[in-house]
Amino acid sequence: MSDKKAVIFCSASNDIDPKYNQAARQVVRAACLSGYDIVSGGTVKGTMDVVCRQASECGVRVIGVLPRFMKGLENPLLSECIWTERMSSRKDAMREGTSLAIALPGGIGTLDELAETYCLAKMGIYGGKVIAFNMEGFYEPFKAQLDEYVRTGMLDASSRSLIHFPTSIPELEELL
Repeated sequence: MSDKKAVIFCSASNDIDPKYNQAARQVVRAACLSGYDIVSGGTVKGTMDVVCRQASECGVRVIGVLPRFMKGLENPLLSECIWTERMSSRKDAMREGTSLAIALPGGIGTLDELAETYCLAKMGIYGGKVIAFNMEGFYEPFKAQLDEYVRTGMLDASSRSLIHFPTSIPELEELL
């Protein structure tokens, strides 16, 4: 068991292009090889399942955080399952004790988790590294919005530097 934990934010959709799940395997493997246990949404759906499977194959602790209304969707590969009452408390529980947050390409829930984690880093509440895995430019619109905030004075440049957008596994590994 590691003393380092990484939270992985990702899609629960089973309808996404398989390339995103392949990238998820590579990202999780890189984090595991860098000594991180993995925290995720912990369900049997979509990329969440892929994250749990890959982390389990790597032999690290796999911690899932699920709101109670998702009872029955918990992944059987979890080393530990943490239950919360609401989605908002789920995000807090997912980040707790982590020193790294990685958002894979995902939907609105993933964007919500990424934006809140980045905001908490900006306010000095989350001390971990924040990464949006920008495969094939997936996070370019979000990156452009942050750059626009800097241009207009809505965000300072030092706060902008708190989030990283690697486009490849080697770039990601350099940040780990």
